[in-house]
Amino acid sequence: MTDKITTYYYGDCPVCGTEIGHYKRICAGSSVLDWRDISANPDILAHLGIDIASLKRRLHVIDAQGNVHVGVPAFAVLWSEMPRYRWLGRLVRLPIIRTLAAGLYEVLAALLFAYNRRREARQHKTA
Repeated sequence: MTDKITTYYYGDCPVCGTEIGHYKRICAGSSVLDWRDISANPDILAHLGIDIASLKRRLHVIDAQGNVHVGVPAFAVLWSEMPRYRWLGRLVRLPIIRTLAAGLYEVLAALLFAYNRRREARQHKTA
């Protein structure tokens, strides 16, 4: 266990990198939040059985107690520690909102994952 909340994100994704960059600016100087770009270390959570495709597809957060949160629950943990976003962290924990947000997130995550796979394939062809 640690006293930090660690967010694992795919920094090579233009959307993910931009969003996390925004969060990092808001939380600059936080002693509670830690940020790990999986682009630099794709096997960072392999010891927990979490592969790179899962990490690229959805946001992962490990809370201070060592619990892994994925997708909307990960955002809820993260937002709950962020200035200006705490209300959103509480909101997405409400049952009906959590269900709706999770459904929407899954659709958006699948689309973004597919976009990033195509983008990476194009980059490899031109390299």
